[in-house]
Amino acid sequence: MSREMAFFMYLTERYAEYKNTTAGNVLEQWDNAGITERIFNLYELYHTEAIENAFADIDRCMKKE
Repeated sequence: MSREMAFFMYLTERYAEYKNTTAGNVLEQWDNAGITERIFNLYELYHTEAIENAFADIDRCMKKE
């Protein structure tokens, strides 16, 4: 498994905890909003910052969609 995929899985699980839901629900919401690939591709940014910054960015993306 790539480090990007491992981090994506970690981010999905932590974001699900943050939203008090399941990772499956989060992934479905991201897919429906068309942002899953964008989130995956932001590995270089997200893994170097506080995870709360990633959450804030994802929340902004969800509001735009």
